[in-house]
Amino acid sequence: MRLDGTWLDTPDTLVRAVTDLGGGSWVLTPLRTDAGFTVLVNRGFVPGDRRAPVARAGGARAAVAGLLRLDEPGGAFLRANDPGADTWYSRDVAAIARARGLPEPVAPYFVDAERRPGSDPDRDLGAGLPVGGLTVIRFHNNHLIYAITWYALAMMVAGGALYLDRDAWRRGRAA
Repeated sequence: MRLDGTWLDTPDTLVRAVTDLGGGSWVLTPLRTDAGFTVLVNRGFVPGDRRAPVARAGGARAAVAGLLRLDEPGGAFLRANDPGADTWYSRDVAAIARARGLPEPVAPYFVDAERRPGSDPDRDLGAGLPVGGLTVIRFHNNHLIYAITWYALAMMVAGGALYLDRDAWRRGRAA
């Protein structure tokens, strides 16, 4: 999707993350769209040793293209978000919006910004932070489970047919 709007002059939210580039944080920044609602934009990844605020101009115009992602409420495995300590383990849009006092309405989703054209994540760790476009999309491959299910169903049908055939054969002999 594509969003046009203005970056809000509020602190970025750093959400702990592990990527192919190592451990660090996602940088979530609120964008007030031209349509009048606020969206959290995941501008990209910063390494753990570079958690200082990432340069951006609050109030500056922006055009963001990226993937719409669903809210991740609650926290991560065995870790809960702690808004009071500004410690985030999941991208919980509603909790971040409350903690930052974002203007209503706030979209119930966030957008993962795409990688800047011509950027290289390995090279950009030096200066071009945050590194966008690291979204991983994986679809479950359950083909083995499907094969086992259909094989079991076929065996049950074959067993039922043999049972009925055997019963019919017994009746034929008794008559």
